[in-house]
Amino acid sequence: MNLALFDLDNTLLAGDSDFEWAQYLISRGVLDREVYEARNLEFYEQYKAGTLDIHEFLDFQLKPLSRHPRQELNAWHADFMATRILPIVTQKGRQLVRRHLDEGALTAIVTATNSFVTAPIAREFGVAHLVATEPEQSDGAFTGSVQGVPCFREGKIARVEAWLADLGHAWRDFERSWFYSDSLNDLPLLGKVTEPVAVDPDDTLAQHARQNGWPVISLR
Repeated sequence: MNLALFDLDNTLLAGDSDFEWAQYLISRGVLDREVYEARNLEFYEQYKAGTLDIHEFLDFQLKPLSRHPRQELNAWHADFMATRILPIVTQKGRQLVRRHLDEGALTAIVTATNSFVTAPIAREFGVAHLVATEPEQSDGAFTGSVQGVPCFREGKIARVEAWLADLGHAWRDFERSWFYSDSLNDLPLLGKVTEPVAVDPDDTLAQHARQNGWPVISLR
């Protein structure tokens, strides 16, 4: 059996679902534009630079989920999918995912973005397994905190290994393993698989890929 792992933001998507979700809430007036937009942009730039404090960011990202009932959040997310996400789903990304699924690989999307935002996107790609940062819940409502290890940097390895263990698998069970990503933040997990692939990479990842002979592809 083979394993195929995909980053989501700026890899399968031609944009960042995390960033877009905050912008969507700002556009609806749910979040104050003056307060939140500059902060959202600041966090996004920190992520791209590899300097993001994930816990500080998750406090910013998850707190709004705790202030609204789940039914309202779900209605907003349906509109968010239609207006913000479907336009940035890449056709080449769909085809690449489908190829691995058709070949019988165990396939998952592995993303730092929380599972509330990303679970419907994974379903859009036809991927049954999502390894994501998990928002804490109590009686079906979000608390505003994170549950467990954030799925970020080395945390992606920990979360993937926990997911594999739940399925009764370990790395050694796979003849070949792929991870597709655009970001320097994913260098730990890229270094763990047998087939790391840089997808429309940032400058740091592109340089690392060249130095190590990793394939570089574009899904745009």
